[in-house]
Amino acid sequence: MHKYNYLCNRLVYKYTYMKVKKDRLETIRLIVSNQEIGSQEELLGELRKEGFQLTQATLSRDLKQLKVAKAATMQGNYVYVLPNVTMYKRVSTPAQIKEMMQVPGFLSINFSGNMGVIKTRPGYASSIAYNIDSSNIPFILGTIAGDDTIFIVIRENSTEHDVVSALSKVVPNLR
Repeated sequence: MHKYNYLCNRLVYKYTYMKVKKDRLETIRLIVSNQEIGSQEELLGELRKEGFQLTQATLSRDLKQLKVAKAATMQGNYVYVLPNVTMYKRVSTPAQIKEMMQVPGFLSINFSGNMGVIKTRPGYASSIAYNIDSSNIPFILGTIAGDDTIFIVIRENSTEHDVVSALSKVVPNLR
């Protein structure tokens, strides 16, 4: 029984850790894309405001995983920037980070033969397509994303119901 409890506790810990890390990485993306952050200390401060307590070493690993770089602004300052991901373009009037994370990007999906078109809010297509591709859905061969549209190629003999059912586990608000 002791070994069983230990394994259950490990699974709960791992699940919780992965969810916290996923949320932390998403928060870092949103902060970097919406604010001019020039140092890890500034970024740690912003993360603390959002409820994350982490060390500089953990932040450094997160920045490396996200492929965050530093680039010069028009004023000559160096700030963190994300790789060229459409969803995270810097906006002039940022909303609260938690608000932005709760806004779904998915709008609609339509099919024609073995093709599908997903409409998203502007800037969301890249990240949603990335999530679809990363999920290795057996009914979908691949995606191509624009700013607000995702083109999906559906495997032959797959039904629209199969695709929508599988996508609903990956894309928030898709039913």
